[in-house]
Amino acid sequence: MHHTTPSLRRILVLEGPLTIYTAAQRKDMLLELFPLTREVEMDLTSVDELDTAGLQLLVLAKQEALRQGCTLILSNHSNAVLQALDLSGLHGYFEAPQSTLAERG
Repeated sequence: MHHTTPSLRRILVLEGPLTIYTAAQRKDMLLELFPLTREVEMDLTSVDELDTAGLQLLVLAKQEALRQGCTLILSNHSNAVLQALDLSGLHGYFEAPQSTLAERG
């Protein structure tokens, strides 16, 4: 019987929009990562648009990580991501920084 040991960390760089138009095609790719690793880092530097479908996908990824006993880390939040988290109030859920746009008033 062959056992594979999951790698410790995978880094996934997401680019472009994470919206209703792209979420479905990215869902399977994201969920396939969790059985293969103990920690997934999503680099969000190049996400230029994030709508409610994209937020739902991030929530689903976090739930799947927890279910699989993995850690999900969101890093390098773009302005679009920070703005969506501001509007949704999900900063705490993802342990994400607050947008500096809110501080400017």
